[in-house]
Amino acid sequence: MKKIGLIREGKIPADNRVALTPAQCKWIHKTYPDIEVVAEASPGRCFSDREYEMAGVEIRTDINDCDFLLGIKEVPTGNLLPGKTYCFFSHTKKKQPQNQPLLKAVLDKKIKLIDYECLEHEDGQRIIGFGFFAGVVGAHNGIMAYGERTGLYKLDRVYTQRSFRELIHAYFGLRLPNVKVAVTGSGRVAHGILEIMNLMGILEVEPDDYLKRRFSYPVYTQLKGADLYEHKQTGKYNREEFHIHPEDYKCRFLPYASQTDILMNGVYWDKNVPRLFEKEDIQQDDFIIQTISDITDDTNGSVPINLGDQTIENPVYGVDRKSFGKTAPFLKSSVDVLAVGNLPNELPRDASRYFGEQLIKFVLEDLLGNGSDILDRATIAENGKLTEHFQYLKEYAEEK
Repeated sequence: MKKIGLIREGKIPADNRVALTPAQCKWIHKTYPDIEVVAEASPGRCFSDREYEMAGVEIRTDINDCDFLLGIKEVPTGNLLPGKTYCFFSHTKKKQPQNQPLLKAVLDKKIKLIDYECLEHEDGQRIIGFGFFAGVVGAHNGIMAYGERTGLYKLDRVYTQRSFRELIHAYFGLRLPNVKVAVTGSGRVAHGILEIMNLMGILEVEPDDYLKRRFSYPVYTQLKGADLYEHKQTGKYNREEFHIHPEDYKCRFLPYASQTDILMNGVYWDKNVPRLFEKEDIQQDDFIIQTISDITDDTNGSVPINLGDQTIENPVYGVDRKSFGKTAPFLKSSVDVLAVGNLPNELPRDASRYFGEQLIKFVLEDLLGNGSDILDRATIAENGKLTEHFQYLKEYAEEK
């Protein structure tokens, strides 16, 4: 009998999402009689301990005997159990400084760490994640903030709705001005953004038309890799080459800044990927963007005026166009920025259900069985050492 333990989230602010819902645990028990799922007692999950118990999941305060421990966000170093196999989002693959102690503790405690973010198909496509619901909530929040800024309409917060289905009902009768929205990216986050654009009745136009004119109705354009980046020498875009050598490319976004009211940013970013614009660009008269929902949320990343995370309760801040300092939101002299790292927490039950489905479909059998190349490529550390694919983290992991 192998045991899967659903751990209590320990990161602050608390995360209420889960890797497996009660119904999914019940399905696993029925489908795999040699697997038992138990849950560490937690008052903060979007599904209560009682709901898990009713689905046949034992609630525990001690999960030391579990073979696999599944969480969502980073596990506090003091909570890590030595020698176990953990799956969670460690946020270490980009050498994030705040999580260096976590990776060091994983190595010291000889933990096998499988990072959800690193689970990819052979072509680099992410297998599981919360990106779709991050896109849904981030898009809603961007439209909401623009309404607050202009006073032209009002939207309630996502978390006031109990489900995605109820959220959709909130858009009935919503009348938007002839706003222009630029959507960047083509992955799960972008798919979530587009879902909200379409549900709100915002019509898609081609990038060329978007650049040429205003419309008498709300529109959006989706900017994918070929629309956003070009090789510095050839002026062309090659997806495979770009992912290997993004530093050889420059960004083509800036002309859109003179035609865009709201930017919904869903592009993946690391330090070698060119930014959408530079912070000095917001000083120009033709930079008319008033609201930026930075859904992928990298501080000083693809959106260089991302000054750091806000909370779900207080998601918007302003950035002064002259000083680049943080201000109150909705000021004429500022650009509003929404940067929240746990957006799917506003629809936690829907987001968890979606995540668990992908986990069961693509990962569970390999995790419980003989492993796979996919799992190997997502394993950051094992037996006190970094794995082959993550040797580049060696100096980062050893920092004092």
